[in-house]
Amino acid sequence: MARSNEIPARPLRKNLSRLRRACEPAVYRTLHAYWRFRRGMTLGVRALVLDGQDRVFLVKHSYVEGWHLPGGGVEVGETMLQSLARELMEEGNIEIVGKPALHGAYFNARISRRDHVTLYVVREFRQEAPPRPTNEIVATGFFSIDALPADTTPATRARIAEVFSGAPMSDRW
Repeated sequence: MARSNEIPARPLRKNLSRLRRACEPAVYRTLHAYWRFRRGMTLGVRALVLDGQDRVFLVKHSYVEGWHLPGGGVEVGETMLQSLARELMEEGNIEIVGKPALHGAYFNARISRRDHVTLYVVREFRQEAPPRPTNEIVATGFFSIDALPADTTPATRARIAEVFSGAPMSDRW
């Protein structure tokens, strides 16, 4: 049984969703043009957070379609683990209490020729309360790997398959 904290759909939300889909390519291009000049390479972190029932924590953003593994960009002066801890707290109200396991590093050519993502598996964490939806994160939930939301992204599904079924690990996100 999936547990989701999603804002109920309303006409305004549907209009915003259409607007987001229309603007998404331009937003990505603009942000990555900025990052290209600001940074030589972009580095991100994602987490495959698993609860005691091996359900995976997913997030749904306001600015991009589908359900994703939580994570984000590593900021200047941050380690990957510091970034991971910050992103999990911001997106999922999740505090890491054990050592995350580095699963892999991926080239994310879909975003740009300079983007790389590291994936950590997090099994030891504390979530005192589910996160409330925000302007960035509109929904979150723990989902059984055999009952993922229909619009879970292909990259998210591929990473879950690598961890759970021993699917061959890709070098691309």
